[in-house]
Amino acid sequence: MTATGGAGRRAWSEQIMGMPISLHIREEAEGPSTGSVVSEVFAWLRAVDRTFSTYRPDSAVSRLNRGEVDVADAVPELRAVLDLSDEARQRTGGYFDVMLPGPDGRPRFDPSGLVKGWAVERAAALLTAGDVADFCLNAGGDIVLRAGPDQPEWRVGVEDPAAPDRLVAVLPVRSGAVATSGTARRGPHVIDPYTGRAAVALASVTVSGPSLTWADVYATAILARGVAEPTWLAHPTGYPALVVDAAGTLTATDGLDWRLPDQPGSGAPGESEAAALRGTNRLAQVTARVSGCATESTARAA
Repeated sequence: MTATGGAGRRAWSEQIMGMPISLHIREEAEGPSTGSVVSEVFAWLRAVDRTFSTYRPDSAVSRLNRGEVDVADAVPELRAVLDLSDEARQRTGGYFDVMLPGPDGRPRFDPSGLVKGWAVERAAALLTAGDVADFCLNAGGDIVLRAGPDQPEWRVGVEDPAAPDRLVAVLPVRSGAVATSGTARRGPHVIDPYTGRAAVALASVTVSGPSLTWADVYATAILARGVAEPTWLAHPTGYPALVVDAAGTLTATDGLDWRLPDQPGSGAPGESEAAALRGTNRLAQVTARVSGCATESTARAA
């Protein structure tokens, strides 16, 4: 685990679950137990990787898929994720499914799409229980944020992957979660469970809400369904979404607090154009991905 400091906050980062996970804590929120709480957070995330990795032959998920253990004998965390997976399938009309085609083409249990958000949400609860009240915990672009009562909101940048120095939107967040599912960095990898084919109609879906577990589930389900009309996006109450389709059109649901960044020299719209575009919720030829946390006027990768 790497720790750094500066600009009024400290940061820790580590590669876990095949992705960079970073934690930023504002210095005003640090206390005598911060170091031990941070160690507990990263230890928990490592334990999740050991239990749920589909790449580790000794993980509980791999053993379950090989038939070496059954659900009744599984560790409590695995049973909890199985229950959440069933609930996620029901909430999304079947568009979120943890039974995915394996290398041999047969369905296998792969909870990766749910576990990341669930694990990071529980890690954030450890921070809160340890009296860390102002932090940004970012796992590969899925983020939990808390801002202290006397501190500014965090700002989550939604990045244009075709031009990494450009942001297409900024989401101000005091307390909550932001999750993104998309094709820009990994290509079409989310499967439509009703067709068995990769979903390609949408390029990116960003969902904000109180729970990272469910923000991540809804983002994946919307991408799998491939439908960007507001009636579908508005369905999960309390989880507004920002969507970029394959043609580059951006659509946002009511209730999402977002703004177009004003970045001189970057090609991003200025405030007057942003105001006009907010009325149509459209921005041509861009894709988006959550990139990180910042307290400044623009966000950069954490």
